Amino acid sequence: MDLRIFTEPQQGADYDTLLTVARATEELDFDGFFRSDHYVSMGSADGLPGPTDAWITLAGLARETKRIRLGTLMTAGTFRLPGVLAIQVAQVDQMSGGRVELGLGAGWFEEEHTAYGIPFPKERFGRLEEQLAIVTGLWETEVGKTFSFEGRYYRLVDSPALPKPAQAKIPVLIGGHGASRTPRLAARYADEFNIPFASVEDSERQFGRVRAAAEAAGRAAGDLVYSNALVVCVGKDDAEVARRAAAIGRDVDELKANGLAGSPAEVVDKLGRYAAVGSSRVYLQVLDLHDLDHLELISARVRPQLG
Repeated sequence: MDLRIFTEPQQGADYDTLLTVARATEELDFDGFFRSDHYVSMGSADGLPGPTDAWITLAGLARETKRIRLGTLMTAGTFRLPGVLAIQVAQVDQMSGGRVELGLGAGWFEEEHTAYGIPFPKERFGRLEEQLAIVTGLWETEVGKTFSFEGRYYRLVDSPALPKPAQAKIPVLIGGHGASRTPRLAARYADEFNIPFASVEDSERQFGRVRAAAEAAGRAAGDLVYSNALVVCVGKDDAEVARRAAAIGRDVDELKANGLAGSPAEVVDKLGRYAAVGSSRVYLQVLDLHDLDHLELISARVRPQLG
């Protein structure tokens, strides 16, 4: 099972903090560093010193790291026009030497749109579907040929479809809990399906829907990677688990029920339950970005037991 570090910088983190975590991610042999794409904090966090842009951050990290995969969970489709997004992601992929992955979602947090003057359309899922067609279509167009698209929400005419990514195919991640439209979209466009903050039972149910949708679309269900995103809180003993839970304002029992919390043995056991229903990759949502000892413990005591 791959373990990737997943950060939520809108809760309060500058670029230097993210760079420190990304370097630790690489040094400690995790598979990747991913971040959310939000502009306003959630809950009681003050968000200071203010938001960092996801793709500007990843461009910087692309030049400062050498091995880890870099990407978003999830880029909001409402934030960027699809043609511009295709250029940005392809450029960051070039800057990283081909280590970028694009998680793309419809966008859902209306408050951040209002706060920064970003339109928040009612019909976002249909826009997402067109965005996926455009972004992947631009990347797949042969050099020297052009790409055109006529949709309900977007129109491209004779685009040169440049630049091209370093990778022959940038992995696309689609995720969510939707029972019908989301699996269908994943079956058509995704290289990886991710379900965030879900129980083992709900993950198994949603993975089954995506597998069925893939097969209905004439695609082998095993072509996709199936993954989870879960908050993590690991400690050498109960006192350390409690300290880390308190630092992020969460209850230990709640974290054990809804995330990956407890001793290394407890977390390994729960990861095994996710693996048993088909998950081969987990994004560890790390909420205290200054606690690098937490990452060291997971790397030393959890990661080696996952094969």
